[in-house]
Amino acid sequence: MTRKRVVIMGAAGRDFHNFNVYFRDNEAYEVVAFTATQIPGIEGRRYPPELAGKLYPGGIPIYEEALLPSIIVDEKIDEVIFAYSDVPHEYVMHKASLVLAAGADYRLMGANTTRIKSSKPVISVCAVRTGAGKSQTTRHVVSILREMGLKVVSIRHPMPYGDLVKQAVQRFADYGDLDRHNCTIEEREEYEPHIDLGAVIFSGVDYEAILREAEKEADIIVWDGGNNDLPFYVSDLHIVVADPHRPGHELAYHPGEANLRMADVVVINKIDTADYANVLTVLSNVRQINPEAAIIQGASPIFVDNPEAIAGKRVLVIEDGPTLTHGSMTYGAGVVAAKRFGASEIIDPRPFAVRSILGTYEKYPLTGAILPAMGYGQEQMADLEETINRSDADLVIAATPIDLRRVIDIELPMERVRYELQVIGTPTLQDILSKKFGA
Repeated sequence: MTRKRVVIMGAAGRDFHNFNVYFRDNEAYEVVAFTATQIPGIEGRRYPPELAGKLYPGGIPIYEEALLPSIIVDEKIDEVIFAYSDVPHEYVMHKASLVLAAGADYRLMGANTTRIKSSKPVISVCAVRTGAGKSQTTRHVVSILREMGLKVVSIRHPMPYGDLVKQAVQRFADYGDLDRHNCTIEEREEYEPHIDLGAVIFSGVDYEAILREAEKEADIIVWDGGNNDLPFYVSDLHIVVADPHRPGHELAYHPGEANLRMADVVVINKIDTADYANVLTVLSNVRQINPEAAIIQGASPIFVDNPEAIAGKRVLVIEDGPTLTHGSMTYGAGVVAAKRFGASEIIDPRPFAVRSILGTYEKYPLTGAILPAMGYGQEQMADLEETINRSDADLVIAATPIDLRRVIDIELPMERVRYELQVIGTPTLQDILSKKFGA
């Protein structure tokens, strides 16, 4: 039998997962290459033979996505799999046109071929866009379940930016685990808040192996989604977060719309800072395409330890990196805090940007006068540190989920902004979780 020759388009997450669960030991296919985008520096590696399986003793090369048309032609590719997230529907079809014009078939893989079944109940927390508030919703869910007396283990969507073999299965229970695994800023932003709750969170590359390890110590699994991707596991309750600061995006981005159509519960977050007309737009869109979903409205109140320190200051605002870049938000909690607590000016960090941070602004020009907390490796973390310390601000306002001072040396005074989910009205997540998973 002639094996179908395949390329998987990805960003070091969904692409590897689709390979592991569907293609790895499938003798009907030969995965010739992965292509990579979105995340800096992930191309040029190989998916290692230790993870690729017996059909790929030399591993699988990972190329930058710009090379895809020539790969299709030169390698006589039969099929291209689109396997990354948080892109407009139009973008997905532009990529389809590129692939079709080069002569290959184009495929999106559905939930039934890529989800794994757990022996324990699974709650998934996903979103319609990056930056909608998944993480705070996940923390809220974990806290409720722990109060119910359940042993909760979270599993985070992959962020394997280092040695893939070493990152195959990762368990984080304390800050030492973060250091031991050489976590990037992006990884720490997702893992550290769970550690602060006293909870355990897994991540890595091989999500079948990760699940089986997590099941050994959990009564219930919480899937903490990345971007607006679909869950990797069969879910007993699927919670999806929508963002009224970007009304209409819930119907316009892949695979966020699919998430919304699958949802059992939709959390419309940030209603405290959004225009209420936009809240109503999102509410109408949810009811239009998923009338059976329970709808919860939530606020995202911000907390600053020393808000009076902000008044009258020229401030440099740092926001979550992915939210500003491929999430396409132009502001976040840091800007809200700067305005609410009387900063005299939000300075433009672009004149102080160096190397990869300058490259981020060039790639994402709509980011504007806010500094994304980019840190996909030690070099980029050093670039972020230098950019901050070169600025002429009086004060740094950092609205990332972690204390950046743990990983970089910030010479300027800094105030952290924290934010948590606050459910407004009924039903609450407590009501829903207690009814479904209570004794």
